Amino acid sequence: MEINKIVAGILVTVLIVIGIVNFSEILYHVEQPEVAHYIVEGIDGAEMADGAEEVAAEPVEEPILVLLAAASMTKGEKVFKKCASCHVPTKDGANKIGPGLWDIVNKDKGVADGFSYSAALKAFGGKWTYEELNGFLKNPKKYIDGTKMSFSGLKKPNDRADVILYLRSLSDNPAPLE
Repeated sequence: MEINKIVAGILVTVLIVIGIVNFSEILYHVEQPEVAHYIVEGIDGAEMADGAEEVAAEPVEEPILVLLAAASMTKGEKVFKKCASCHVPTKDGANKIGPGLWDIVNKDKGVADGFSYSAALKAFGGKWTYEELNGFLKNPKKYIDGTKMSFSGLKKPNDRADVILYLRSLSDNPAPLE
């Protein structure tokens, strides 16, 4: 008879615990979303939970010509102060750690007189168009792998547009905005 009382006590305790758990789920039921609403850095799509989809790895930026339409040359001159420790913005200015940037827009890459460019920049070729300047100023080392430029880049698109508009003004005959 003693064993029956112990077994009955254990069964009643288990049933009470199960009942409390089920009752709390009824009171506080939370549905899991089908798609994660945030991205956890460092986890790729293979490591995500079943059914979850990756939202967007990187936001889409407006084209640089659209940003240039709203850019400010005075703000660009202020942001350019970050560049001025290595680059000279004046006509016939001497090269510093980096080349002088007078008349840089639409100029061939890697051809400034008296400056030794990296082999990667020389091999990259082409002209410094608005799009090229935007990509390079965003992250120079990523845009041209092997460049000597140690600057980490301008992350804000508006800052890049302001600086590019300022660079455009550093010319006797500024490049057209097209």
